[in-house]
Order: sequence, then C-alpha cells, then structure tokens
Amino acid sequence: MVPVRTFDFLDYQIHARPLKNSISTKVDGVWESYSSQEFEDTGNTIARAFLALGIKKGENIALISTTNRSEWNILDYAISCIGAVSVPLYPNITDGEYEYILNHSQSTYCFVSDRVLYQKIRSISSKVKGLKNIYTFDKVEDVNHWKELLELGESSKHQSQLENRKAEVRSSDLATIIYTSGTTGVPKGVMLSHNNLVSNVLSSSKRIPFERGDGRALSFLPVCHSFERIIHYIYIFNSVEIYFAESLERISSNLKEVQPYIITAVPRLIEKVFNRIIAKGKSLKGIKKVLFFWAVDLGLKYQPYNQNGKWYEFKLRIARKLIFSKWREGLGGNLHYMISGSAALQPRLAKIFTAAGMTVMEGYGLTETSPVVSVNDMRDGGLRFGTVGKPISGVQVKIADDGEILVHGPNIMQGYYRQPKLTQQAIINGDFYTGDIGELDKDGFLKITDRKKEIFKNSAGKYISPQAVENILKQSLFIEHLMVIGANQKLPSALINIDVEYAKNWLKNHQIQSPTKRKDLIVMPELKNAIKKDIVQLNSQLNDWEQVTKFEIVDTEWTIESGHLTPTLKLKRSFVESTHRDQIEKLISI
Repeated sequence: MVPVRTFDFLDYQIHARPLKNSISTKVDGVWESYSSQEFEDTGNTIARAFLALGIKKGENIALISTTNRSEWNILDYAISCIGAVSVPLYPNITDGEYEYILNHSQSTYCFVSDRVLYQKIRSISSKVKGLKNIYTFDKVEDVNHWKELLELGESSKHQSQLENRKAEVRSSDLATIIYTSGTTGVPKGVMLSHNNLVSNVLSSSKRIPFERGDGRALSFLPVCHSFERIIHYIYIFNSVEIYFAESLERISSNLKEVQPYIITAVPRLIEKVFNRIIAKGKSLKGIKKVLFFWAVDLGLKYQPYNQNGKWYEFKLRIARKLIFSKWREGLGGNLHYMISGSAALQPRLAKIFTAAGMTVMEGYGLTETSPVVSVNDMRDGGLRFGTVGKPISGVQVKIADDGEILVHGPNIMQGYYRQPKLTQQAIINGDFYTGDIGELDKDGFLKITDRKKEIFKNSAGKYISPQAVENILKQSLFIEHLMVIGANQKLPSALINIDVEYAKNWLKNHQIQSPTKRKDLIVMPELKNAIKKDIVQLNSQLNDWEQVTKFEIVDTEWTIESGHLTPTLKLKRSFVESTHRDQIEKLISI
C-alpha cells in the first residue's frame, strides 16, 4: 500500500517493518516506549473516545506541548483518523496569541502537556468561544487527564463507526492548520491537506539516505513546527525509532543515551554546538591544541566527492580518527546525518561537520509548502555547499524577474484559514510566492539570498542582504545573535547580543575580572575591542558596502520568551527594532 493520508504512515510501518520502540518518551528517568502496534492501538482507542464525545469530521482540535512527547503523536494520529483537524500551537507564545489562535481556529478541544500550560489556557478559556474542554498529558489535580479518553474509548462500541470515518477521509481533506509564528504581524493559519503532507513525505524520503528501520532519531525541535512535524512522518514511514528529548538543556545527555543515527536542527543550534567545540579546543595545550586546529582547518576546506584529491582524503582519515571521532562521541557516537532547515546555515558549518563524518543536509521550505521544497543529498552528486539542494520530485521552482522564489507542486497549501484575500495574494496561478530571494544554478541547485522584505539599500543605492552579512559576522564566538541595519545609510551597523558564557570565559583566560551582571559586562572596553577585532577580520569576507563599521552591544538577552526570537530561533526584526529604538538611533546618528 502507498500512504494517501497521514494516519496511513503508521499502518505502513506495521506492515513493512514494525518496531518494538516506535516512539519513546522519558518519564521519571526511564524511557517509556510504544511499539508500532501499541502506538496504533492507543491512537484508535483515543479516536473511538473522540467519536463518543461527538467530535465531527472537520472539527478543529488544538495541541500544545512544552516538549515533544509520545502523547502528542498519538493524539495527532487519532485526530486524523476521524477526519478532524489538528491545530498545533507553540508552548511559549503569549496569552493574547493563544486567545487569538484558539478563537480564530474555532478549536473545540485543547490538549496541553502540563500544569503551566493548562493554567495559561484556563485563564483565557472564558474568552474562547466554542472551547468545550481542556485535557492534560501530565496528571494535574482536578483537571481532565488524557487517559480518561482511553477509558472512554476502551469499548469496541464505536469501532465500526471509526472504520467508516477512516474510510471517509480523503487525501484532499484538510489535515492540519499550522499558525506561522511569523517574524512580523498576526499569525496566519496555514491549511495543509493530507495530500500536501503525504506527497511531501514520499518525495522527501527519497532524499534521506537510510534504509527502512535504520537506527534511531532524537527529536527536540518543536513538533508544532512544520519542519519537525514532517520529519516525524518521514521517520514513521521509514520505520525509524523516534526518541523525544527531555528538554533543550538535556540534549547532550539524551544524545549519549539514545545514540541517534539522524537528527534535525536549526542553524543556530548547529552554530552553538560548533562554538562550544571550538571553545574547548582553545583551552587545550601543546600538541593537542595544534592537532585540534589542524583538523578544524582541514575540515573547513572539505569538498565532497574527493574534489580535494587523494592527499587531502588521507589527511582527513587521520583527522577523523584523532579529532573528529571525539566530536561524534560527544553527539552520541552514532550520528550520521543532520538535517538543517528553517534558516540559512553557514557553509563552513556544513563543510566541517560533513568532514567529521556527520553529513549536514541543508534544505529549504516554508510552512505553506508542507514544508520541504529542496534538500541536499550526498548521493549522486546531490550535495553542494552554500545551496539548499535541488527541488524534491514533483515540486517545481522558478525565479521571478525580481528574484523571488516561486514554488509549484502538490505540497502547496490549500490557503490561509479564513483569510481568502491573503491566500489570493500568496498563490497566483498555482504558484506560491515565497517572499524569499534566490537563484537556481545551471545544475538545478537552489540558493537562498534573503527575505524579500528584509533587503535594503544604502545611501549609494547598493542593495544589502542583512542575513548574508549576519551569517558572516556570526562566526565570531562572542556573538550569540545580531541584527544588521542600515537602510539609506552609508554603511550598515549592527545590534549585537553577546554570548555571555563565552565572553566571561574569554575574560577569565585573559586574567580580567568578569562582572556578574550583563549590563556591566557589555560596557567593558576589553570586550568591545575584542568584538571589534573579530568584526574587522570578518569584514574582509564582505563587499566594501556591506562591511559593518559600527555596532552596539544590547543589554537584553534575545530569547523566544522575550519575544525577540521565533520558536525556531530566527530574529523577529520588527520586535528587535521596537525594543532597541534608542540604540538604533544612536548608531544612525554617529
């Protein structure tokens, strides 16, 4: 059978290669797993309970979880089985955003992971028209627990009705509404059908070089984001065991426990891993330090398909044995592939991790494209650093006259929920206008330049791509995040959010007393001079008109919770601008 609806993936796994540990979550220090059959049986029980509650086809059900966990996937399966529609939400948005999305989506039930999220939803529930009940995954006193549905659906009374409902679900039916976190404006509800998602899984799976049942995956990116969501479906379809990380803080220990074959990551996380490795390398002494940075320099020159010649490949084998093997041990010891998406990745990072034996497969997509448009693949010459690979099968990409990337294919969303005018602006003659600027090379590899709305002109009329400049400057280990500005200015400037941990270690290594408070740290002249030195050096990689000559270190930590970053760690530029107007004015006036 070929899957045509999202719940078919699990049935396919059971028939093709069932797993003893299909999905696993750590509970009280112990991994608790569902086999493929237990996963399906539990999902069917919940689905029968939904029918007992009277949930109709096309009804919207919200899911919110602080971390990825088995319950989320079971609920997602059950919702799809009865033809209902899942509405995944981020766990760290504001109460106002929850109120808006739950009302706009017309969700009738809401499932949350824990007490904190329950209290947030409960506090605004009176303002949400049509919300019937809230269930939790964790046990919370006097609150409906999700396992109550297991009792409700235990009877086979509704089994025949469930089979009928499954049969009624068409590939063209709406499967999910995903509200984009967005870097600006009100969230938009992206409507994705079963066919949108299934076609994307089938085409994307061809680009991931693993055999069916090939090892384990560790999942830690938010499953409410389309990137991780589609990856889960890919894992289920390909019989890959999924282990859910306990938290971002516990990723390191979870990697060592699970020893995954493959993970997904956003560029900022890969940057942080690399920066920590380099920081450790700088603390080495003597021959160990020399060998470490010899291997780093070698890795940064890596090119696939033996393009550097036999002598280079010989040295690389030595570097992998002496140095890079330790990197792999730190990431579990069995990591073969890292799939990177959501934002542009520095090519140097893709090179060095691939050289270390952990191939980085950078891809591109948007929630509106289900999400995968293109992805790099080491096989058959399909990997090219600095690009996001070739479009997947069935998806066509073309470049408009102004450089905007247009996408056409079965992965294009049905539209924005209850926003027909926005849908008409985004999809014209079947082409989705991505808002991204890019180019296709002669071999069909896609390269992303920037967001159309973010490119600006300097006072001389030269175009500047802030993301491209930021990616160069983020090579400085002092920089956690930065935002380049400079519309109508002679040269661009930057707001810098420093990596406090690295800055304090640097001061300590230079025998300089480090202050405890962030506001005192950022004004230290020694630190400013060190950052300026890095920027001057990195500016040599940029055109004259792109070089950053002025910068301000901000005293606020930019986080998801503070509102400066999206849940996938991208800058919310308008919010950064609004919260740092004084510093921006200072930079412009200098």
